[in-house]
Amino acid sequence: MTAAAEEEGGGRPGPREQVAAAVGLLDRPLTSYYLVLGCSMMLLGLGLTMVLSASSVKQLQATGSAYTLFQKQAMWMVIGLPGMWLGSRLPVRTFRALAYPLVLLSIVCLALVLVPGLGRSAGGATRWVDLGPVQIQPSELAKLALVLWGADLLARKDRLGQLTEWRPLLVPLMPGAGILVLLVMLGSDLGTTLVLLTIFLSLLWVVGAPGRLFVGIAGLVCLLVSILIVVEPYRMQRLTGFLDPSGNQLTTNYQGTQGLFAVASGGLFGTGLGEGRAKWDYLPHAETDFIFAIVGEEFGLVGTLVVLGLFGMLAYAGLRIARRVKDPFTRLAAAGATAWLVVQAIVNIGAVIGVLPITGIPLPLVSYGGSALIPSLFALGMLLAFAKREPGARQALSARGPGPVVRALSWLGLARR
Repeated sequence: MTAAAEEEGGGRPGPREQVAAAVGLLDRPLTSYYLVLGCSMMLLGLGLTMVLSASSVKQLQATGSAYTLFQKQAMWMVIGLPGMWLGSRLPVRTFRALAYPLVLLSIVCLALVLVPGLGRSAGGATRWVDLGPVQIQPSELAKLALVLWGADLLARKDRLGQLTEWRPLLVPLMPGAGILVLLVMLGSDLGTTLVLLTIFLSLLWVVGAPGRLFVGIAGLVCLLVSILIVVEPYRMQRLTGFLDPSGNQLTTNYQGTQGLFAVASGGLFGTGLGEGRAKWDYLPHAETDFIFAIVGEEFGLVGTLVVLGLFGMLAYAGLRIARRVKDPFTRLAAAGATAWLVVQAIVNIGAVIGVLPITGIPLPLVSYGGSALIPSLFALGMLLAFAKREPGARQALSARGPGPVVRALSWLGLARR
């Protein structure tokens, strides 16, 4: 800007300069780090608030306290946030060391789901292991395991130069992923099956699988999903209900119809936090699968756009990390984790607004459930660790000085010298 322009404008930059400065922030070394951290915290805060709002009426009727699920979700957050912090501090070699134990643990736990007396069914799917007061969903751990194991396996093959032919590329990645998918399929969990297949395809895409091979695998995945839909009557009912949304609004299409009513009744700015009507026994699973409908009802179009924007920025940050890091494992793991969280969000939101069939998977970081929240937070911590390995990130962290935790420890005389 010239001196005359500065004098005429009072020294303030014009709109173009302001836009250029805002865009320039995206080129800073720690942009990905702060985007992942900021989006995660905002989605967590929104999720805890909406779990309280969506579950309060039902829990007040069932337990006498409106805060039952809110307190459980807060407890899961208290467990998950240290895991996220730990993940952000771990070196890459630790993530690679965790890959095989997590895959074996996931296979064992998924097998336990199928054991009569241990597995618990709901909504047509057997997803949980019943451990008395606590139920865990092993398929959520399987998503993290597949990301780490697949990334480690392909990174090793890349180092050995074995990714130029289809056989080393797919073996043992495809059989290993197939075992996880098969165990999840036996529990009739189509939503998680889709997410696992998405992670598998994203790893092949990032590693540069040949076009014909990728198209063939994608076609095989579509065939598999079609078979899963055909063999289960309730899935066919959901599909036919999706194709004909005006029919069976009191039976097959009831949940989808009520979800659309809730989103539509929110208008531009919503009815206000806690003022929604859908949670008064109109919308099933309002605090889990259809929590986005409660967001739309109580915060309106503005609230839904904020949620979409946060997931969009999270997707940008994750892909930015995958593009900028140099280590093959880091690149693959970052892309796989991003695909997992973002595609799951798209499938959940698409089901609520009626553009995708209902699959029964939660909205990451927002829906109620500790089994989904804790692995997701650890995966986000992993993305934070990878973001600190982008070019120039270490220098920027050093220039920033000690963080609040280190400063607090130094005040207490506990910081390492």
